[in-house]
Amino acid sequence: MLGPKQEAQAALFYEFSLEDHVPQDHLLRSIDRFVDLGSIRAYLADFYSHTGRPSIDPELLIRMLLVGYCFGIRSERRLCEEVHLNLAYRWFCRLDLTDRIPDHSTFSKNRHGRFRESDLLRHVFETTVARCMEEGLVGGQGFAVDASLISADVQKQNSSNPDDWAARDIDPYDAPRAVREYLDTLDDEAFGAATTAKPKFTAHADPESQWTAARKGPAFFAYSDSYLIDTDHGIIMDVDASRSNKTAEVGAMRKMIDRTQECFGVKPDWIAADTAYGSADNLVWLALKRKILPFIPVFDKSARRDGTFSRSDFTWDADNDRYLCPEGAELKRTRQYHKDPRNKQPRTGRRKYRASKMVCSVCPAKEKCCPKVDARSVTREQFEEVREFAHQCTASEFNPTAQKRRKKVEMLFAHLKRILGLGRLRLRGPCGVQDEFTLAAIAQNLRKLAKLKPMVPAAG
Repeated sequence: MLGPKQEAQAALFYEFSLEDHVPQDHLLRSIDRFVDLGSIRAYLADFYSHTGRPSIDPELLIRMLLVGYCFGIRSERRLCEEVHLNLAYRWFCRLDLTDRIPDHSTFSKNRHGRFRESDLLRHVFETTVARCMEEGLVGGQGFAVDASLISADVQKQNSSNPDDWAARDIDPYDAPRAVREYLDTLDDEAFGAATTAKPKFTAHADPESQWTAARKGPAFFAYSDSYLIDTDHGIIMDVDASRSNKTAEVGAMRKMIDRTQECFGVKPDWIAADTAYGSADNLVWLALKRKILPFIPVFDKSARRDGTFSRSDFTWDADNDRYLCPEGAELKRTRQYHKDPRNKQPRTGRRKYRASKMVCSVCPAKEKCCPKVDARSVTREQFEEVREFAHQCTASEFNPTAQKRRKKVEMLFAHLKRILGLGRLRLRGPCGVQDEFTLAAIAQNLRKLAKLKPMVPAAG
């Protein structure tokens, strides 16, 4: 039997409940249990005027942003449309059917104003991490750190040589916001002062972004997103934005470790990372200054590629301050005598050890050791003891476990780009980039909480 034609008819009264129309197994229901924004009104109280029109509830704006980053809705204009149409989004944002959605321009107005002045997003991130600790998802014994390149919202066509661009007369009061932030961060260790090397190109729209070819492909402008995670369940303990070079990424790691200890009182017993963090000064900072075991491959260029013996083939004798070659001959420390006593020791602290010319000339392994010189010499770096300690850590039985747990941070970056859609930045400048990275980290921690702490079905 053919049914009647369906026609929309307006009703005088409706009995409609959002609570009844949001599925019990919806992701937002699980996330909502761990979102605690009750303190942000008091946190922002000093940044609002006591007169004028009432403002939009900041909790509503933060909830809408969390929806956007949890479901990969990057555009704030589209986010407003989705919250307007989606019942689950309305329920999570505490909006009724008749409540109006804020205009998309409200987000940028608050982000560039009171949100950034009060560092509200950092406050929300730390509140989320504290909730993860309350739920027992943070062990605190082992951390992992890594950085990933995220493409900046600029084009190569709108760039030039740094010298040509810097020679222009830039008026800070008339420059775009990203350029003003660039001028403000010239002395910042994570940005302008991260390295003295000049990039090949500088983007006019976002000069703080780094021109890099680190992916072994076509170069592009990017920022580095650094994560410090707890390796038990992959909880992001801290997040930081920097330029895309090793110096800035190592500086971000140090900042995150100190900030985590200061904020949560948590310092790891060991940390795992890749070779980019294996420089001598960073190993000294970790092992000697912070007493953290570094399961980090040492950044070492002493290996020879011509088939002759490398420095690792020589045995160090600390008691006698000498090296022993593979044939058993000793290499003694060379001493240079100068009239000026200030020049007796090299500034770098590097020491040189040299074998006897008479011993090397009759050695059967001379062609394998020093075929082009009369005697073999080996240098020893200033912090070689710390480098050797790091070698012992990476050669221990626990290192495979530490490196396996380190993969969790790479999985978070894959989730960030593929699921949350943060393969390319939408905001420009150091502050905008930090806001995007912080919101994405909050969303990832909330999704992790929802996954590891599922809802218990109601009885009956």
